[in-house]
Amino acid sequence: MAATRRPGRNHLFIPGPTNIPDRVLRAMHVPSEDHRSPDFPALVKPLFQDAKIVFGSAAGTIIFYPSSGTGIWESALANTLCRGDKVLTARYGQFSHLWVDMAQRLGLDVIVQDEAWGTGADPEKIGEALRADTDHKIKAVMVVHNETATGVTSDIGAVRKAIDAAGHPALLFVDGISSIGSLPFKMDEWKVDCAIAGSQKGFMLPAGLGVLCASAKAIKISEGGGAGGNDRLGHVYFAWSDQLKQNPTGYFPYTPPLPLLYGLREALTCIREEGIDNVYHRHHVLAEATRQAVAAWGLKTCAKEPKWNSDTVTAILAPEGVDAAKIIKHAYDRYNLSLGAGLSQVAGKVFRIGHLGDLNELSLLGAIAGAEMAMIDCGVHVTPGSGVAAASSYLRENPLSRG
Repeated sequence: MAATRRPGRNHLFIPGPTNIPDRVLRAMHVPSEDHRSPDFPALVKPLFQDAKIVFGSAAGTIIFYPSSGTGIWESALANTLCRGDKVLTARYGQFSHLWVDMAQRLGLDVIVQDEAWGTGADPEKIGEALRADTDHKIKAVMVVHNETATGVTSDIGAVRKAIDAAGHPALLFVDGISSIGSLPFKMDEWKVDCAIAGSQKGFMLPAGLGVLCASAKAIKISEGGGAGGNDRLGHVYFAWSDQLKQNPTGYFPYTPPLPLLYGLREALTCIREEGIDNVYHRHHVLAEATRQAVAAWGLKTCAKEPKWNSDTVTAILAPEGVDAAKIIKHAYDRYNLSLGAGLSQVAGKVFRIGHLGDLNELSLLGAIAGAEMAMIDCGVHVTPGSGVAAASSYLRENPLSRG
């Protein structure tokens, strides 16, 4: 008779949702309460300030929505742009493609710069397009900071330099869903106008709380007729104005996700206690250990050059003729290990190890061992123990904390 129970816990190594710290789970275990009570602002008001640390912002405005990151994408576009506005974006993976698709469906005129999957945004090409736009018809530049599908991180600082060098007033929108809270993010320094994050990644929470940080420039545009005219994109649920009228008093225009707010408070405490720079360092060390394992296996990552390497997810190319989806399924069925699947152009070609959120050395080594065993079981010729040995050697020499 087949077993109906798997002992132990599922080992979650997809690039989000991520593992949730036990103390955050406990913090979310709260009874329902009146979100209009006089006591409620004591929970909410500090969150608007404390959340800025993960965005690298002092000047930005935080807005929370009960939504996934996709909802925050829509809010950024709908509150600042008008039907027919031109926006410029680079497409180099499934999530940058989905943002293009949304913008087009909302009625925007999207100029797409297609890049090879495994690379990222090209600041030089972005700058050229902006310099050619002498009438300033392009109202926004949209860049996915960390493309989860391919394990690629783009250089947002370089994109900002390109925009400034072109002398162009376009807004800068950045999808930081799989980077914010895990990778260095400098909203104020990079002059990002809308930065987008989701609770299920670096914030170490369940999905369902979207977080946006908006610049003063973006807020001002949202209060007027839009960046390009009067036919503003429609928005009700995602209206910034409704939120900003009530948030300063500690309330929301509609029912907020109470347990997630309690969880966010505890998650931000975790980040503050570890230190945001240590959080970034830890993610880099775990990512590099994973890349050491991939090299020891004799495999390659989807990222075409080291400069593109992501510190939150590694997309690993399966050997020619091997279906990566079979490795993923076997890892789950046999070892209770959840690995990320290949998406769209890389479906069946890659499997992904997510190494973001609440992880340490031994957590990661378990994922590497499981992936290694699953590959061997599926006929991939790797030396047993090679990836684990390479990763563990690196981790022994590189502490997760700088002290």
